[in-house]
Amino acid sequence: MSALSALEQACETKRSAVEVRGWSLLVLTFQTLGIIYSDIGTSPLYVLNGIWSPTGPVPSREDVIGGLSAIVWSLTLLPLCKYVFVCLQFGTSEGEGGTYALFQGLFPPKRNDLDDDRTLTGDSFKKFGSESPSSQLSSKLWWPLLVMSLFGTSLTLADGIFTPAVSVTSAVGGIAVAKPSVGNDVTGISIAFLVALFLVQSRGTSLLAWLFAPVTFVWLLLLAITGIVNITTFPGIWRAIDPSRAVLLFVRTRDYDLLAGVLLAVTGCEALFANLGQFNRRSIQLSFSCFVYPSLVLAYLGQGARLIHDGESVLSNLFYNTIPGRSNGPLFWVMYVFAILATLIASQAMITATFSLVQQLINMRNLPAFRMVYTSERIQGQVYIPSINWALMIVIVIVVAAFKSSTALTNAYGFAVATVMITTTALVAIQFKYVKGLPAWTGLFFFLVFGFIDGLFWGAALRKIPHGAWVPLMIGVILLISILFWTWAKKLEDNFDGSTRENLRHIIVCKDDIDHGARDEKASHSTDEPTVEENMHTPSHSDGAHGSVVIRKPLTRIPICAIFHKLTTGRGVPHAFATFLRRWPALPRLVIFLSVRVLPVPRIPPSNRYFVTRVRSIEGFYGVTYCLGFRDDFDVQVTEIVNRICELESRANPEGSLALAKELREVSESYTHIVPYYTVKSHNKPGGKFRVVQNWARRLFVEEIYQRISTMFPETTNWLGSTDEIIRVGVHAAI
Repeated sequence: MSALSALEQACETKRSAVEVRGWSLLVLTFQTLGIIYSDIGTSPLYVLNGIWSPTGPVPSREDVIGGLSAIVWSLTLLPLCKYVFVCLQFGTSEGEGGTYALFQGLFPPKRNDLDDDRTLTGDSFKKFGSESPSSQLSSKLWWPLLVMSLFGTSLTLADGIFTPAVSVTSAVGGIAVAKPSVGNDVTGISIAFLVALFLVQSRGTSLLAWLFAPVTFVWLLLLAITGIVNITTFPGIWRAIDPSRAVLLFVRTRDYDLLAGVLLAVTGCEALFANLGQFNRRSIQLSFSCFVYPSLVLAYLGQGARLIHDGESVLSNLFYNTIPGRSNGPLFWVMYVFAILATLIASQAMITATFSLVQQLINMRNLPAFRMVYTSERIQGQVYIPSINWALMIVIVIVVAAFKSSTALTNAYGFAVATVMITTTALVAIQFKYVKGLPAWTGLFFFLVFGFIDGLFWGAALRKIPHGAWVPLMIGVILLISILFWTWAKKLEDNFDGSTRENLRHIIVCKDDIDHGARDEKASHSTDEPTVEENMHTPSHSDGAHGSVVIRKPLTRIPICAIFHKLTTGRGVPHAFATFLRRWPALPRLVIFLSVRVLPVPRIPPSNRYFVTRVRSIEGFYGVTYCLGFRDDFDVQVTEIVNRICELESRANPEGSLALAKELREVSESYTHIVPYYTVKSHNKPGGKFRVVQNWARRLFVEEIYQRISTMFPETTNWLGSTDEIIRVGVHAAI
């Protein structure tokens, strides 16, 4: 098999999940420590004080054991059993995780044949459309499940705002234990650390993982060691392993709000799933079950033992006051430094997960095309998105400055996490039958067990809405509305693009076609240059449908090369080509319709990037697929395309290929990129007074909001480089 054939085969396959073994798996497992676990790994900083307030009464021995039992079993059932051993099995075939990835599993996106991009003629062909993909589920469930998954995604993004704010502020606040005089500067110091973190995001996930993984490893090791030391002060804390102690706590106290504090111990477990695209399933399973989980259990048991042993003297700050040794001693400052570093890395976990989720939304056309920078030579999921990075930084700084203390932030934290967890449970339960093909009762059993647990936490978090949890809820709702709006508007535009795709020979009509009628395309092999005329199927101004007026006028062929970019994949010629001919009634000697495909490999040799198809019925027209690796820059080499065209022509017509090759090379010295630019117009529907208001609102959303945003973030953002020698053809789209 030739290199080109192998590449074409790769084009027709999806990006696959990362598969590594042996030493590479151990390396990737170590890297997960620096990205995924610092969120859940820094929870010991504030969880116990989230259950028992620093200013409240000292809990009894049985209450402490019951609270620790609730924490231990929450860690066991949710992060370990639910996420690590079940949910990670439900990532997409590309290795992506998160609630939106679950939706893609239920309604997988359609796959476009590579040859379709280069099919420009033919009386019958499929047109590109954005209708929902086929699935075993009813199409009526497409929108409800999309809204559910996007709401979970939106709340995960909102969680990406509060995780850095809570964890960093809690860590920095420990300085007040040793240096009470600087307690008022905690907010300013926290903001400075967070700003510094966002400034280094452009260095890439892989580099940050190598820098952060050793820190997280030491941090978790310190938690385990100090936990073991603290457990010796009250070995009876091991009774917390008995789950009945947790049940008896709530039966005895009837304090449902305690569960909201326990919820803080599992914040970050959604990051295990959302970050699946950054690593792989096996590396996450190994690192959590073998190292992270036992370290956290030991840390919490140790804090509980010290609370029982020392009582009121440690309640004011259960993490820092339970560090073995004196409060201003060497171990205290070592733990303080590593706590700050670990919380910065916890922030990194959610920032990275945010990039991964936004990448999924952009690829599925649910968000504008923000510029993405791929930072890994091996893993496509590792991206840096500058605009999202700076937006996150601004919002997080505002949140930290507004709430001012870790206690206030903790009250607002947790609701988003609980809502995402129950959303994930519902979507995974549906996948048991419709994706994995398992009996329906298995999905029902999964939902009843974990849905009950998630529902308990969600109910407790719901009670925190008046105390600050309304902020992440508000952010999540705003994000959901924004994503749904863009999905709706882009779907309308894509439907227009599909409905206006043309057979090339319905636009360009040869002289012989006029005199003798259309000939069968397969029988047309003439290389004589025909008389070319324009056959325009003009769309109606009201609904975009084709009218009956046909305009024919001669087109002069000029010795230049024009490259028409097809923004969406599929057969046919984009409407922008007909618009171009209407405005400039001249036909370039060499016309190339270029489609871009980003493949699941980091880089592709420049000599193996182009597939070329010749339009046999009209001389000088070619369909070209330009294949890129996800780390390659968009850089169309017209010379290379022309060389491929000359090779194709030499095989089709060996006798005249030399003269034709010389002519094409001369023509290609002057070339222009032509990119469509949609000017959208809202399609008004007739009706009464209510319809007038609906049309006004629709026009506002489509023409004022969507048009402006799409202009700021054009489709070419992530694959078109220099703006030199580019003509943007405006197309009026009634959507």
